[in-house]
Amino acid sequence: MIIYLHGFRSAPASIKAQALKTHMSARGLGDALWCEQLPVSPRAAIALIERQIDVARAAGHAPTVVGSSLGGYYATWLAERHGLRAVLVNPAVVAPLSLEAYIGQQTNLYTGETFDFTPTHIAELRAIDVPVITRPERYWLLAETGDEVLDYRHAVAKYAGARQTILPGGDHGFSRWTDYLDDVLRFAGLT
Repeated sequence: MIIYLHGFRSAPASIKAQALKTHMSARGLGDALWCEQLPVSPRAAIALIERQIDVARAAGHAPTVVGSSLGGYYATWLAERHGLRAVLVNPAVVAPLSLEAYIGQQTNLYTGETFDFTPTHIAELRAIDVPVITRPERYWLLAETGDEVLDYRHAVAKYAGARQTILPGGDHGFSRWTDYLDDVLRFAGLT
């Protein structure tokens, strides 16, 4: 099973989430994907995801978390806490710092919903920071050097020893995502 975690101001309607959903459905794996709208509060988002991890494990599945941007930050904490595999797509490695500039009213890029992002949310992000990963073999970093939002070098350093696919150019949306979907399914043990 794959638990897909979208990024800040994103949604299950994002290009990457929809591409993964379509790809998995075409291979008869549609039921093996969980992708829900995450709450703005990191604490509430983690609680929601952990409930899904519990559901998956109760059904006999070992989920893999796939996180994009802020979802990659969440995926790292969840992988460490629950012993999961994680695919990190242009992850927000220093989320508490990089998101401080977004304190205030924000708009979800896919739903149009407005929300307040507060210093409390930054504190909640700090509370789930993972300074050093413990088992690099559980991780796969996918990053493009042309990411205009986050510095990919932070991720390269953070996930040292992990499988890393670093591609020249591209952007924060990880423009070559569809090229790696079969590999993501293999990493998750679904094919």
